[in-house]
Amino acid sequence: MTGFPRMDNVAIVVDDLAAATAFFTALGLEPEGEATLAGDVVDRLLALDGARTGIAMLRAPDGSGRIELTEYHAPDSPDPGPTPVHALGAHRVMFAVDDIAEVIDRLTPHGAELIGEVVQYEDSYRLAYVRGPAGVVLALAQQLS
Repeated sequence: MTGFPRMDNVAIVVDDLAAATAFFTALGLEPEGEATLAGDVVDRLLALDGARTGIAMLRAPDGSGRIELTEYHAPDSPDPGPTPVHALGAHRVMFAVDDIAEVIDRLTPHGAELIGEVVQYEDSYRLAYVRGPAGVVLALAQQLS
């Protein structure tokens, strides 16, 4: 197939770039860099007047993907409140982890809240959903065998 060499990143809008970066770093993502974006090209791309953003790029340790965290300094981002896990649209980002309990413990000081319970699916996986910065939902999956 041509024209689609890879998926590059998933962008998440947050209200505190430093806190969100700390959260995803605690998860195990590796920072690649930060930048501030503004100007005519950004305004035209986003269809917003006077847009100014701070971004942080973080990559998976194995290099398989990246998360772009974006904080809008202007204009203000509306706060729709926590999105239910069954709402239409973007749902969650899933990460494979070695020890689900240890990861939850590591993320809790950074504001992670467990949604539901840690469950076991057959003899294959332990699974959990956690809500992190700006209400983003992460799924964690620990393969058992």
